[in-house]
Amino acid sequence: MAAKNTETVVQEVIDREAIRNLPLQYCHCVWQKDLDGYANLFTEDGSFSTDDPTLPKGQGRAALKSLISGALDTMKPRPFIHNHVVELLGPDKAKGTCYVEVRLLKDGKKCLMSGWYNDEYAKVNGEWKFQSRQITTDSFGPVSES
Repeated sequence: MAAKNTETVVQEVIDREAIRNLPLQYCHCVWQKDLDGYANLFTEDGSFSTDDPTLPKGQGRAALKSLISGALDTMKPRPFIHNHVVELLGPDKAKGTCYVEVRLLKDGKKCLMSGWYNDEYAKVNGEWKFQSRQITTDSFGPVSES
């Protein structure tokens, strides 16, 4: 295997850092109820889905804004991202997994969800974006008040 030149290695570090920043910005936008910021983290045709087929999905920025806006007021999600693994697939394509804990309200009760996001990323006009996000739930339940 040929050694990578310094310029290539530096660009890979820059790309990984930009990609790792996406889930952090995602959480920040959710906490701040920044719908435009949230939607702009995705490509124009970006998508969000869950592992639960009964829950709504969204594709395209307008649909993503609509999807998240209802949840922000009713469930008040507070996501925390952990252990982000990124695989660069080329100069403008990557995939990754990051783990998440979300504190939220369900039927007026405090709950905790844990799981992970499987993401696909695309570099558009020099900026990394989510091409797709799918969340898988590992556990979900009420938080004890004691």
